[in-house]
Amino acid sequence: MIVELIALLVTLGITLAVTVPLNGALVRLRANFNPKSIQLDAEGNVEPHTGPVVTSFFGMLKRVKRIEGWAGLYKGLMPTLLETGALTGFVLVAWDPEAIRYGARAPNTGILGTLAYATIALILNLPAVVLTYRSITTPHRLPYFNALYSIRVLLTPTERRRPWTIYLTPGLLAAQFTHLAYKIVLVGTLRRVLIPDLSRADTIKADGVLFVKIGIMLAVGVLSTFILCPLEVIAAKLAIQRNHAAPEYNSVAQEVEDDAITGEEYAEYSGAEEDVIGLRHERDPYLGLMDCAKKVMQEEGRGALYRAWWLTAFASLGNALA
Repeated sequence: MIVELIALLVTLGITLAVTVPLNGALVRLRANFNPKSIQLDAEGNVEPHTGPVVTSFFGMLKRVKRIEGWAGLYKGLMPTLLETGALTGFVLVAWDPEAIRYGARAPNTGILGTLAYATIALILNLPAVVLTYRSITTPHRLPYFNALYSIRVLLTPTERRRPWTIYLTPGLLAAQFTHLAYKIVLVGTLRRVLIPDLSRADTIKADGVLFVKIGIMLAVGVLSTFILCPLEVIAAKLAIQRNHAAPEYNSVAQEVEDDAITGEEYAEYSGAEEDVIGLRHERDPYLGLMDCAKKVMQEEGRGALYRAWWLTAFASLGNALA
């Protein structure tokens, strides 16, 4: 048991060392506000876009390294580490300590059981997702061991006073749950119907029918990208949208008082004259999942909903055959 626990911790450490920079670049790419080059201002005059224009995953990775250095590549490490540890502990305690042998994966309890488990994990994990995405995209330098300062930077006064406001972020929970339900219910059900458990050699027969069924699942995985990738882009944009509230404003309006954050920014520290990404103005928030999709298409073009689509495609293929 001890050896297995140590092996799990080492594996998690290596995984985080590799995935945190990659996930950071992905989140930045999808959250980046990159409106069309020609826009109209409030008076109808042509106004060219002056923010960063980054359209590729590896281009974003290089931009982060150039502007923010290695420290910038590992932004979001602490919330990711806490999130991973909490979810791993949840699986081990709530389900079965023997799950440690399988990397603390979710138990195989059928479609409805898996959906119920994943929904609980989603609800518990949503604040961690918001903090991780915001810590990745904030221009401020966050200390690793000063949680109170980081919380003040990442959350608005409203969110600090009423933490449940995070769950009311317009469209975020809907986007996350739709993504989850599509993979588990639709793709999961089809996989169970078409192909056997590929991990059990005694259930596999190398015949033409099986290969056809596997081919169908691979096609479903690729086609799922058209649905899942926009949901992932929308979720990234909604997660970094900070919630404000005041008596004379609605739940996503600008605070009356300023947050008065005066911490050092990465651009100032590195001598750069620009931030890694551009962010949409908080005074014009997305009002929900569909509103976000509509505004992204209008302001940034349909292609913005498919940023790094190939990463979603790879994940979808893996999910289709898992």
